[in-house]
Amino acid sequence: MRELKPGDIVARKSYGGDVFFRVVEIVQNGPGERLAVLKGLELRLVADAPLDDLEIKDAAEILRYRHRAIEVNAACMRRIYRRREVERTDSMVKHRDTAGGEPAGDFFEVPGRVVHLDGDPEYLEKCLHAYAQLDVEVYGFRVSEAEQPRVVVKYLREYTPDILVLTGHDGLLRKDPDYAKLESYRNSAYYVQAVKAARQVEPSRDELVIFAGACQSHYEALLDAGANFASSPQRVLIHAFDPVYVVEKIAFTSINDTLRMQDVIANTITGIEGVGGIETRGRFRLGYPKSPY
Repeated sequence: MRELKPGDIVARKSYGGDVFFRVVEIVQNGPGERLAVLKGLELRLVADAPLDDLEIKDAAEILRYRHRAIEVNAACMRRIYRRREVERTDSMVKHRDTAGGEPAGDFFEVPGRVVHLDGDPEYLEKCLHAYAQLDVEVYGFRVSEAEQPRVVVKYLREYTPDILVLTGHDGLLRKDPDYAKLESYRNSAYYVQAVKAARQVEPSRDELVIFAGACQSHYEALLDAGANFASSPQRVLIHAFDPVYVVEKIAFTSINDTLRMQDVIANTITGIEGVGGIETRGRFRLGYPKSPY
């Protein structure tokens, strides 16, 4: 096998090779040992691995892997579009009845507004594209995980969002970690600090809904800090789009309704092992009447 270099797409043999990574850099790890720092192609994970544990993937394998990811994402999008159409029809009927039979066209929609801070510029770009497809108003910024606690208040005060997303990369640092300790996680402590800083601005979990975390993040600590939704209950890898799909459900659920946790999780790709949270009211409002201008 040729020598590994940054930019190569690889899989870890010791983990069965089912997750593909891009090599970010190669570092020296003591005398005679070199490690590759890896970033998941579709999963929010940064990891490292010995060079002899990595298998370089060829173009055909990478194409198949990306095609499977696109199919999974497209299926999730289709479910969301179908669900939203049913919910929109039901909502319009209900509000038309309470407004004396006014035509549905006289109402207008105000979904929840989002600020999304992401430690990875590539994932942020993917998420912004997904938000656009789902008609979610979002202000997205590339902010490293370590910087998020310092700058989150500035973004909250400037954009006054209904929903805040704090994500990027994470991961467990050891083979046999203490799951209860923040020190066992690559970036969970930063997310916890950022959530706490945000709650100093808006303590109410209904006025500001927060999603925080990435792959294998310290789920319990994030919820204790004030997040409504977080990853990862079972310390599994989460998909890059999971935060977007959680946010979409919040943004398009009425402020009069409490989100069913099962419905929020059903919106995601990873499912109940990767994402969870607490009861939360939606952030969607209907307006009336609609201006002709």
